[in-house]
Amino acid sequence: MNNGAMGNESHISKTGDTRQQILDTAKSIILGKGFAAVGLNEILTTTGVPKGSFYHYFKSKEQFGVAMLESYFEDYLARLDDSLADDGRSASERLTTYFQNWLDSQCSETTRDKCLVVKLSAEVTDLSEAMRISLKNGTDKVIARLAALLEEGRANGEFPKTMDTQSVTCEIYYMWIGATLLTKVQRNRDALEMAMRASRLKLGLN
Repeated sequence: MNNGAMGNESHISKTGDTRQQILDTAKSIILGKGFAAVGLNEILTTTGVPKGSFYHYFKSKEQFGVAMLESYFEDYLARLDDSLADDGRSASERLTTYFQNWLDSQCSETTRDKCLVVKLSAEVTDLSEAMRISLKNGTDKVIARLAALLEEGRANGEFPKTMDTQSVTCEIYYMWIGATLLTKVQRNRDALEMAMRASRLKLGLN
């Protein structure tokens, strides 16, 4: 344990960003155990950060949770922008790749690839209004980016001209979130595979 803490301290000193190190380390733990189940001492022990340093950056565990969600969405949205950017492929190809990556990552055994939205939504929305708002703001931004891609596809004839891209995007996104939750229950790919087939049908890609 001590060797692990020393290793983390070395990493922190090299990066010069203790706050981000706390957020990144805690996110990995919380993805595995949940928010309420992870205590401050476990976070501090894993990062090798003293309690005083934690409270220098975060006034409470709730404020820390909000910061963690904001950091998560900032990183996720940056990667989403890269994956959805016009790279010569059609809008439908980029969208299909996005959802295929979603399917593969949520069915993997790697905790770091799991969806923090699914992990925390049911747990924290009744406990913390601030964290609920952070989740809502983040998911709204994800939906907006996906809707923009659907609108691009609608405009160039890949999707039906009469499609309400905002409504369809919400329907598909909500379906994938629900399917990801069921994947945790069933421990197989069935729900996400069904979501992929239903999405393609909804978009007229079959």
